[in-house]
Amino acid sequence: MDAAARLASRGRPCSRPNPAVGCIIVKGGRVVGRGWTATTGRPHAEAIALEQAGDEARGATAYVTLEPCAHQSERGPACSTLLVEAGVAKVVIGAQDPDPRTAGSGVERLREAGIEVAHLPTPAVDQSLAGYLTRAALGRPHVTLKLALSLDGCIAMADGESQWITDEEARAHVHSRRAMSDAILVGGATWRYDKPRLDVRLEGLEDRSPARVLLTRGIAPDGVKVINAPQQIAQLDGVQYLYVEGGAGAAASFLAADLVDRLEIYRAPIVIGKGMPALGDIGLASLAEAHGRWALAETRQLGSDTFSAYRRTRQEA
Repeated sequence: MDAAARLASRGRPCSRPNPAVGCIIVKGGRVVGRGWTATTGRPHAEAIALEQAGDEARGATAYVTLEPCAHQSERGPACSTLLVEAGVAKVVIGAQDPDPRTAGSGVERLREAGIEVAHLPTPAVDQSLAGYLTRAALGRPHVTLKLALSLDGCIAMADGESQWITDEEARAHVHSRRAMSDAILVGGATWRYDKPRLDVRLEGLEDRSPARVLLTRGIAPDGVKVINAPQQIAQLDGVQYLYVEGGAGAAASFLAADLVDRLEIYRAPIVIGKGMPALGDIGLASLAEAHGRWALAETRQLGSDTFSAYRRTRQEA
């Protein structure tokens, strides 16, 4: 299932408006088909994997990160129907689909056809579908906040000089993260003083540059969407994954509004001293409130810099 989740990441974010789904078909201990959601959302992962598997799909097991769709579309057939017609023996799903057109109906159709269905949720699946599931549950995009810091927590020198805190490997990794986002957001001060391009500058991925969003009360520059408050991200149509790059004011406002789902920190082995702090007030009244909010999700070394990602832990309502 985790391998299917990794496949799904290849479709992000180009699968929009559909979620990026991965599918692996296994028979006799051998992978006979694999697929991920195509650009613009069709064909679906299951359709691609089944086409690759051909006749070997009969009697096989399909691992799919999201419940196969049950609704017919002008753009293609329902994946639950395709799996039935292909004669698979078992379907293992990583997550149930919250879309009311499918929710439970895809599984029901498979079982009615005599196909065994199992549910195997994993953290990798949850991460691969985070944007889609967050949209469905909370009515807003999944938000990643990125911070590039010195060892002493500064994002710039006292005079605002910030290029560059981190080295080339870390900056390339940031561009790969941009390429997996539907939109990228900065605050008005960052836009005015840094004049960021907010694009993807990795060879072969330039066409994956996300839409640009500005948090400000000013007038929208050409080609840039403006929102006046973090809560307005719900109005960003077609955005499942929002990447917030700062600066300190925008970062603090998103944290204060509790709208950050993933925190990504690039820490350089430098000490600045009297510099610009990464964050301002985020609304915590006591130290106790700061504990229990974040769990380590990933860490790695990027050249001389360290990358750490944390997921927001929220109590179920």
